[in-house]
Amino acid sequence: MIPRTYAQWRHCISVECGILLSADFIAQRLAVWRNPQLEETQRFRRLYGDAHWQAVQGWFLQAAQEQEGAPAVPPLAAPAQKTG
Repeated sequence: MIPRTYAQWRHCISVECGILLSADFIAQRLAVWRNPQLEETQRFRRLYGDAHWQAVQGWFLQAAQEQEGAPAVPPLAAPAQKTG
């Protein structure tokens, strides 16, 4: 199942995958997702689309906020596609 909500995503990461959403893990994943030049990020966007890519960034930020109460930096927006 591909998560569609924060609650589903958090359950998938922490329960089904057994991954601790630590500050370090969150920072590492955000560093990848915020770099559109990385192959991993490009592959994720191709497979799941820009909307899900942005949602996942937002969910990592929400998890970070829950841990630290820190202000979040908004997810990186997808570049506008050229037409014509």
